[in-house]
Amino acid sequence: MIIGIPKEIKTNEDRVGITPAGVKALESKGHQVYVQSTAGISSGFSDEKYIEAGAEILPDIASVYDIAEMIIKVKEPIEAEYGLVKEGQLIFTYFHFASYEPLTKAMMDSGAVCLAYETVELPDRSLPLLIPMSEVAGRMAVQEGAKYLEKPMGGKGILLGGVPGVPPAKVMILGGGIVGTQAAKMAAGLGADVTILDINLSRLRYLEDVMPDNITTVYSNEYTISKMIEYHDLIIGAVLIPGAKAPNLITRDMLKQMNPGTVLVDVAVDQGGCIETCRPTTHEDPIFFIDDIVHYCVANMPGAVPYTSTTALTNATLQYAMQLANSGWKTACTNNPALSKGLNIVNGKVVYNAVAEAFDLDYTDIKDVM
Repeated sequence: MIIGIPKEIKTNEDRVGITPAGVKALESKGHQVYVQSTAGISSGFSDEKYIEAGAEILPDIASVYDIAEMIIKVKEPIEAEYGLVKEGQLIFTYFHFASYEPLTKAMMDSGAVCLAYETVELPDRSLPLLIPMSEVAGRMAVQEGAKYLEKPMGGKGILLGGVPGVPPAKVMILGGGIVGTQAAKMAAGLGADVTILDINLSRLRYLEDVMPDNITTVYSNEYTISKMIEYHDLIIGAVLIPGAKAPNLITRDMLKQMNPGTVLVDVAVDQGGCIETCRPTTHEDPIFFIDDIVHYCVANMPGAVPYTSTTALTNATLQYAMQLANSGWKTACTNNPALSKGLNIVNGKVVYNAVAEAFDLDYTDIKDVM
């Protein structure tokens, strides 16, 4: 198969779709990989490294889309790329369709096959291609939250871990999944007083058993959240419904209950956000204020650590990319039900129900397009 790796052009997105090691693995199976010039430079991978691995370098993004049967990316195509996507072309990337209707409509119009990392799902309901970036984002949420708690950044002026004689910051994490767990580990390791909220009692029991003593688990509901936000310093939104828009757990009115300088970090912002007042921001302009509350809502948080993120992502995606390249998307998805759940749009038809529901679109059963 002919595989294309374009340079990411979303604002401040420094990751790349695959490492030179991934290229080498694909090339060893007889596939041809074309990489856009300088696509990996911000992740620490030079054109020379890709050439050594067997790739060919193309000068611009249009050349990559034009030649490739499968495009491997990190983030969804943005408007400048819509016209480059070809009918029947397989696009393998994070899409998060349910949060952005123009992208959904553009990919339907393109006639492409859109296989989303974030909805590939194993029988145990885990999301193997979302996990590595969730791990990065969860840890970064605390790192960034701690920074914006500093007074010059608009926060309360509280040190996350406190010092002897001064209590640590109180960190509230909405969601006990991968993001929430990693955020809790990071915050607890820095000495914060951490509370994880979730509606899954089995998950809360597990976290209660394995987490350190400075982490408390609480069953989540509207009443409890509204009371707890009054005295927490850093609140991290880490709620995920695979492929669907995240629910709003903190509303606009609830900001009035928070103390000025409270920091909100909404990791779910690329799925619509679980905090009503959050909107996507960038690494270049990461925060805004509403009612003196700091909102950090960068939609591609792992893009700030591209070497770590690209390597972690390739470690997870390569086996699936190999299946797609070796067999073609239809055979690969037939043989691997987990991979078939990644199909969101096929030749103009929406085959993932949560996306169809988000925009009141016609839903087509995946069996009808296989």
